[in-house]
Amino acid sequence: MASLLPLLCLCVVAAHLAGARPTEEPTATALGLERRSVYPGQPSPALEDWEEASEWTSWFNVDASWGAWGPWGPCSGSCGPSRRLRRRHCPSPAGDACPGRPLEAQRCVRPRCPGCGLDTCECPDHILLGSVVTRSGQPLPGARISLRDQPGTVATSDAHGTFRVLGVCADSHANIRAQMDGFSAGEAQAQANGSISVVTIILDKYLVKHPESRVREAGQNVTFCCKASGTPMPKKYSWFHNGTLLDRRAHRYGAHLELQGLHPDQAGIYHCKAWNEAGAVRSGTAWLTVLAPGQPSCDPQPQEYLIKLPEDCGQPGSGPAYLDVGLCPNTHCPSLAGSGPRCGDTSSRCCSVRRLERREIHCPGYVLPVKVVAECGCQKCLPPRGLVRGRVVAADSGEPLRFARILLGQEPIGFTAYQGDFTIEVPPSTQRLVVTFVDPSGEFMDAVRVLPFDPRGAGVYHEVKAMRKKAPVILDASQSNTIPLGELEDEAPLGELVLPSGAFHRADGKPYSGPVEARVTFVDPRDLTSAASAPSDLRFMDSDGELAPLRTYGMFSVDLRAPGSAEQLQVGPVTVRVAASQMHMPGHVEALKLWSLNPETGLWEEESSFRREGSSGTRVRREERIFLVGNVEIRERRLFNLDVPERRRCFVKVRAYANDKFNPSEQVEGVVVTLVNLEPAPGFSANPRAWGRFDSAVTGPNGACLPAFCDADRPDAYTALVTATLGGEELEPAPPLPRPLPATVGVTQPYLDRLGYRRTDHDDPAFKRNGFRINLAKPRPGDPTEANGPVYPWRSLRECQGAPVTASHFRFARVEADKYEYNVVPFREGTPASWTGDLLAWWPNPQEFRACFLKVKIQGPQEYMVRSHNSGGSHPRTRGQLYGLRDARSVRDPERPGTSAACVEFKCGGMLFDQRQVDRTLVTIMPQGSCRRVAVNGLLRDYLARHPPPVPAEDPAAFSMLAPLDPLGHNYGVYTVTDQSPRLAKEIAIGRCFDGSSDGFSREMKADAGTAVTFQCREPPAGRPSLFQRLLESPATALGDIRREMSEVAQARARASGPLRTRRGRVRQ
Repeated sequence: MASLLPLLCLCVVAAHLAGARPTEEPTATALGLERRSVYPGQPSPALEDWEEASEWTSWFNVDASWGAWGPWGPCSGSCGPSRRLRRRHCPSPAGDACPGRPLEAQRCVRPRCPGCGLDTCECPDHILLGSVVTRSGQPLPGARISLRDQPGTVATSDAHGTFRVLGVCADSHANIRAQMDGFSAGEAQAQANGSISVVTIILDKYLVKHPESRVREAGQNVTFCCKASGTPMPKKYSWFHNGTLLDRRAHRYGAHLELQGLHPDQAGIYHCKAWNEAGAVRSGTAWLTVLAPGQPSCDPQPQEYLIKLPEDCGQPGSGPAYLDVGLCPNTHCPSLAGSGPRCGDTSSRCCSVRRLERREIHCPGYVLPVKVVAECGCQKCLPPRGLVRGRVVAADSGEPLRFARILLGQEPIGFTAYQGDFTIEVPPSTQRLVVTFVDPSGEFMDAVRVLPFDPRGAGVYHEVKAMRKKAPVILDASQSNTIPLGELEDEAPLGELVLPSGAFHRADGKPYSGPVEARVTFVDPRDLTSAASAPSDLRFMDSDGELAPLRTYGMFSVDLRAPGSAEQLQVGPVTVRVAASQMHMPGHVEALKLWSLNPETGLWEEESSFRREGSSGTRVRREERIFLVGNVEIRERRLFNLDVPERRRCFVKVRAYANDKFNPSEQVEGVVVTLVNLEPAPGFSANPRAWGRFDSAVTGPNGACLPAFCDADRPDAYTALVTATLGGEELEPAPPLPRPLPATVGVTQPYLDRLGYRRTDHDDPAFKRNGFRINLAKPRPGDPTEANGPVYPWRSLRECQGAPVTASHFRFARVEADKYEYNVVPFREGTPASWTGDLLAWWPNPQEFRACFLKVKIQGPQEYMVRSHNSGGSHPRTRGQLYGLRDARSVRDPERPGTSAACVEFKCGGMLFDQRQVDRTLVTIMPQGSCRRVAVNGLLRDYLARHPPPVPAEDPAAFSMLAPLDPLGHNYGVYTVTDQSPRLAKEIAIGRCFDGSSDGFSREMKADAGTAVTFQCREPPAGRPSLFQRLLESPATALGDIRREMSEVAQARARASGPLRTRRGRVRQ
């Protein structure tokens, strides 16, 4: 909801013609103009200077008040137009808590200066020279120049953005004003100081407060708040209900919308727009739920929530069994002070668990305890904390980007770790999380990313790929230089940069004529792999203040320096030439524009348009190359983009599942789904192998809706590649072979055939199965087979988000499905609000989640399932009671045949929910199969011996211990990670366990590195139950069989050892 709009500086220089007085000094001034710009979630000290015209104001919630105004200061001039100032101070310790401005100006009444009119001094022999440019240095022709308080235009900027005004005296302090369509007006004052001075008038608009969703009972009141800031200050606010403008006079609203005596028909979606001279900016949406009289906000009867029981707990041959443990919907309850005229509710209450009941599940050979939800009720909410973790790596080599500076907007918040890891806590009310990673070595481009996150508080993991800069080339500043854009094999360059001779200069404006070290890095969309390292999310702010998508034809970064120096050089104007033959989509040649990326907001700002130009002569021949030509001034390290705004948009519905059974109760939240628009399927006249844009979204309880370009007339006009990741794990889409089945893919016919679903291994079974491609065929109105997804029209976002699981959607499943987790107290890790306080809870602290894993090495011919049994060990109230079970299948080591390893989670030792006494969990590790323990990590064994009580190690087929209270590392075979998100803590710990290190990360198992215990397994005789199954069905009998078998083996070895030595002795004789 932000926009980056270029700042225009109006630089006015006073020149003297013949006959002017020699003592008169040159005059200079500058004026800043800026397009609409929105920076969500990025408050600054200036944003609190917020005033609103009385006609739009209903009330203010003032937490602090200003002190008395101070005396007026002196006038700024002894004659002619001048002003004086006075100030006031805010006594609040915060310094910015008082509404309004700390400064007030007043015109002074002074006698007219000699040779001056009422408003302006006239010096016929004096000329003001000026130029109008954008913030990045782009000249703006056609700007209308006027003198304030005088009607009419006195000058217009030319093709180079320059202008001249006759007869304005240098010492008159005349106010020069510039206006241009699409930009807000700005003005600056002529200064007689003998040098060029620049006055920047900031016209950005910030939304520093968005309306928040509320729940109210009928008859109560509600207040929605929307706060914007900028220069000039937005004065006008408009409020919308379900997209319809509310009448200002009827509701008497300003920045606050207060609704009294609510009725059910007032429920729905609300948003605001703030206006100033530059245009509008739109807020986020807020939901209002109005409960009818007597309607409960939280149904005490829990909803159905099925958990999967262990495999051995179901009926033989019937598959896994499921148990309904109940679920309380994570919905808001009405505030107890719901009628108060305040922006924020005094207390936040949600529908959550009020009472649990203990039950027992009888499985073959054992009893499984469980606690189910018996009653729901309104309780105090846990504050959601969005969390983003990940790694920054090189796109070409995968090497980590160490100690890169991390910027949140403009604010530095830290550095990446040695392995490129980072953690970011999302600020409250953030709409777009814009993060920049700056490489300290300068070898990589600044990685500007808009990272999707879960606003409900669940953690999300991202892998950020940074693009390496191109090798430098040496240019001669005294000659014209041409640099191609695009260096793909067997492909012509997409365009070129033309740097004219004598156009280089230093940051202070002085010309530069020496050699230039230039590094021009081009992100070529014809290379499909470049989409992973492309910056931002290709959005801009349109004229209505809303985010709109762009279709890219390439991005480039220009880094100019003096050889052997860190000094950056500037150049301009630079000609950008784009080959028209590379653009085949209808209308794109005429709509192409040059954009630059604002790293603060992650949005693109328009720099210039393009014009057609032939390669030679005025007559365009058939074989002649046609170029689109634009100009840009390169004054700062910005990324430029060749883009076309695209209006043909849709949404695609995607869900993620725990396995390929696609059970609706086993959906996975927190999966990052990415959609890359391709241009298009082979056989259509657009770029056959190029990507146009990309978008990412995070799956919630109802999946995710991803924006994409689509077409209603030609199904294959736009295609898409869709992938999904969870942590470092790639998910697999539903299989399409031998033919896509609607029940498997999740899409009904005949729409499925029209979409042309194909998994990435469709043409080559050896290819990775990590994504699928589809035609983005817009649903046809009136066709019932295309009315329920998986592609929805752009205006049907609400229908896409609220679609039931039975509606058509695309599916992904976790590959690492050979895992099982069972908690006695159920908890959904993707929804932190589902946490319930109980002594048997696996995670005792909802604000801090500690994940512990043990690395188990197995010597055997196949992969084996390893179980972790966790029960109370030392706490008197939980001793012997089950916390939960964990199953994990071992993974083969590609370097060591016959060896595999498993990373098995166990419940960490430490304080329980009551925070009164620690419990050292009794952990039992047991592989499935005929296995025996052959080795234990020496450091781990010594640690357990030094921290009694020890656990008797009578069972040779298992390993038992009391969980350590200390966070042991890879030297012990134990991996511990603490995080604010349980899912992220587990993903990071698993990556370290696979790698066998305390700070690394790997998805390839290294079975010999950092192991805790080793088992040796062999295949049982055909038809005989496995040891794992025998222990579950009859533990005493199984242990007796183990002792008997080991005794028989020992006796057999003893009988064979004597003759063997005798035979060897005879041979040696």
